[in-house]
Amino acid sequence: MITQLATGVLALIDKIIPDPAQREDAKIKLLQTEGQQALTAMEAQLRAIVAEAQSADPWTSRARPSFLYVIYFVILLCVVGAIVGIWWPAEVTTASQNLSKLFRAVPEELWALFGVGYLGYTGARSFEKTKGRRG
Repeated sequence: MITQLATGVLALIDKIIPDPAQREDAKIKLLQTEGQQALTAMEAQLRAIVAEAQSADPWTSRARPSFLYVIYFVILLCVVGAIVGIWWPAEVTTASQNLSKLFRAVPEELWALFGVGYLGYTGARSFEKTKGRRG
């Protein structure tokens, strides 16, 4: 939305300011302001994620990692199921069909939440590690 607004303002600058040098200076200042606002918003999001991760409340600080451990367990269960399927293919086929039905029963929003949580957690951890090395 900010980009669309900036594009409109850039077009308006072209119409309002007749001097090419002043026009380019105004455009540069607008783009710098837009970039600074985006950076400020990103920093605020990262501060919130890091604050949650550093919370003394175990439910808050461990929420994302615990969710990831559950997903890792499900992946491990699938691998074990594939190995067990060597000896009992009919049972594993039935189990995989049931599991597939269960996964499809989970709303798309929850899958999206998982993706956002995973990316947010890994992004915050990467930021924290990078910040720790530099500081």
